[in-house]
Amino acid sequence: MLDAGCGTGENALHLASLGLPVLGVDVAGTALAMAREKAAHRGIQIEFTAADAFQLERLGRTFQTVLDCGLFHTFDRDERPRYVESLAAVTERDGTLYVLCFSDDGTDPGPHPVSQDELRAAFDSGNGWNIAAIEADRIQTRYHDAGAPAWFATIRRLSIGARAFGS
Repeated sequence: MLDAGCGTGENALHLASLGLPVLGVDVAGTALAMAREKAAHRGIQIEFTAADAFQLERLGRTFQTVLDCGLFHTFDRDERPRYVESLAAVTERDGTLYVLCFSDDGTDPGPHPVSQDELRAAFDSGNGWNIAAIEADRIQTRYHDAGAPAWFATIRRLSIGARAFGS
C-alpha cells in the first residue's frame, strides 16, 4: 500500500499497525523524520521515503492500494493532470485509489475545496480511472472543531481492456 503525501505518517502508521505493508512518501523531510520517529517509538515496521508527488514512477514500484489523504486538494487545476498521471504510474491495473479531499459542499470549507465535478474530471475513464463512489465526509483540521467538509472518493484503476473500451 502507498500513502502518497503521508506527512507525519499517522494514516500509514495506523495501516502498518494492522499488519499491512505500507510505504509512506512525502516531499517534506521534516515530516518524514517525525513519521520515522513515531514508527520507532511505537515499534511499527514501516518504510518512509522522500518522493515528489509528480514523479511517483521514480519509486520503481506499483501498488494495489493507494491512499491520498489531503494531498489532491493542494494542487491547482493545472497541476492535477500531472499528479493523476503520476498516480497512474504507481497504481496497479484494477487497483484502488482512495482520496480524501476538502469539499466545496457545505459551510466553512477548508482551503482549496474541490467539487465532485473536478474529481470526476481528473479521474475519468479517458485517462484510465473509474470513480466507484464519492461520499460526503469530514477532514479533521486544527481550524475546524467538527472537521471541514470533505469528499471521500473510491477510485479504481481500469484494466487495459476496460480503458480501451472506455468502460
